[in-house]
Amino acid sequence: MAKILIAEDEDSLRRFVARALEMDGHEIVQAGDGADAVDHLQADRFDLLLSDIRMPVMDGIELATQSSQIAPDMPILLMTGYAEQRERAEPLMRIVVDVVDKPFSLPQIRQAVAEALAAQAA
Repeated sequence: MAKILIAEDEDSLRRFVARALEMDGHEIVQAGDGADAVDHLQADRFDLLLSDIRMPVMDGIELATQSSQIAPDMPILLMTGYAEQRERAEPLMRIVVDVVDKPFSLPQIRQAVAEALAAQAA
């Protein structure tokens, strides 16, 4: 299965998504903000970055931009509960696989991750 980095500042949501993806057999590393995620990306290789757009310290837009420089072949899947944040991600769609709207169900996030990983494998 895949090694996935989850960057999400809301602890309960981050743990919820991590548990769901671990149940699918993925190895999960968690980061509480974009700067922490960059540290993980510089130290290790990941098959997917799943990041919230709106976070303190470094938001998901900046994280996606830096991630594409650190690991250009790694797919990026963003999450947001804000329409204006989705619009901010539009220029990144060349490096971002998709933007998942919050709130989402477990089947929805699991499907989005599966599709992002399948697109990378194709």
